[in-house]
Amino acid sequence: MLQQIRDGLAKQLPTLLVDELLAAYVETKKEFYLGGLRLSAVEGGRFSEAAFRILQYQTTSKFTPLNKKLDTDRTILDLANLQSGSYPDSLRLHIPRALRVVYDVRNNRDAAHLADGIDPNLQDATLVISVLDWVLAELVRLHHSVKADEAQSIVQNLVSRQAPAVQDFNGFLKVLNPGLLAGDYCLLLLYQRGSLGATLAELSNWVRPKMRSNLSQTLNRLIDGKSFVHVDSQGKFFVTATGLKEVENRGLYKLP
Repeated sequence: MLQQIRDGLAKQLPTLLVDELLAAYVETKKEFYLGGLRLSAVEGGRFSEAAFRILQYQTTSKFTPLNKKLDTDRTILDLANLQSGSYPDSLRLHIPRALRVVYDVRNNRDAAHLADGIDPNLQDATLVISVLDWVLAELVRLHHSVKADEAQSIVQNLVSRQAPAVQDFNGFLKVLNPGLLAGDYCLLLLYQRGSLGATLAELSNWVRPKMRSNLSQTLNRLIDGKSFVHVDSQGKFFVTATGLKEVENRGLYKLP
């Protein structure tokens, strides 16, 4: 999916900035899932600097070189002063303000300076991840060169949940917790797939061999017995809202 996003953005934006943006995004998400909460904020700042430069380019056809200090205050002011209607409000106002929050978390928040006994790292990192998801989804929405419904699908999958306990090997999803029972195993795979869903053949390929013979019964229990899964008219399986809640409440998405 990131390659698709890269290809779409690079048609209208400098590839140097697109690559920097996506590299920081991937690293931030990886560090967050692996528990590197401080590093998540740091990489979020790197993402913000790339995104600010993209906004500069979109409105002036030039940007601050990567090897020069970025004046974020000036950039935010310049964008806000653009004539209303000349560019989307998201580009002029909403994205810059969101990026500023991430930038300030990276630069100004330090647990060592807080005396309330509460470690802010998790809450800060969660905020950073949410903002990055939203900003990247907005950039896809604003700069997509595909049909509207395809762009919407990209955005929906971009902001969907990702499970650290599932690793993607070129399209093969491997659950990293071999102790899960078949139902939880399937539910976790569908959680990872989000709005893409999965076919019976895909799930059969991804589950452990001993789970394959009863896979249809397992899925039927998740569909009818617990309402954790839905199957559409094309035979594709999707996790439901209650299924998402089950995975998150029980921590099934976490690395063992």
